Amino acid sequence: MSLGMLTRRNQRPIKSGILLALAISGYIALAFWAQATLTQSDAAASNETGYLPSISDFMIETIQPRHVRLWVAARSGDWPFAAYELGNLKGAFDRLGRAHPMEHEIPLQDLISGLTAPSFEDLNKAIQSKDATAFAKAYSDLTAACNACHQATNHGVVVIRAPTDSSISDQDFVRAAP
Repeated sequence: MSLGMLTRRNQRPIKSGILLALAISGYIALAFWAQATLTQSDAAASNETGYLPSISDFMIETIQPRHVRLWVAARSGDWPFAAYELGNLKGAFDRLGRAHPMEHEIPLQDLISGLTAPSFEDLNKAIQSKDATAFAKAYSDLTAACNACHQATNHGVVVIRAPTDSSISDQDFVRAAP
């Protein structure tokens, strides 16, 4: 075998190795570029379609209706539905606290859980025992806790009450002038 043939044979694996290394490098670069592009695209899509409800939105769209439905369920003696709505109400308050951890420099989740936990526990006990009197007391306590939270977060103009028979609203629009 001549020296020229050895050199050509040795060059093939070297050329193949170089081509393979370039191909792998190109693939890795392409993968990083694709990941970066997808990440930017996901972030842009999130900003365009992502919606963070305001505290007021949470209250009007999820919490107030659940507060009313809880009352209606217990008032109707539908204890399984009352238990269901109590769970929904707790979940809505939890999501509110996670979505808005601070309000007027107040840790909102701590405030909410501190004010509502005793009432939620009492409501759960009343629902489990199907005790309408205990439910009415616990519901009144929860409603008072809601109003205390509104006061603490400078939203005292929002006053919540138990719905009346003539209305399914739980907001008190007839209050003393400030």
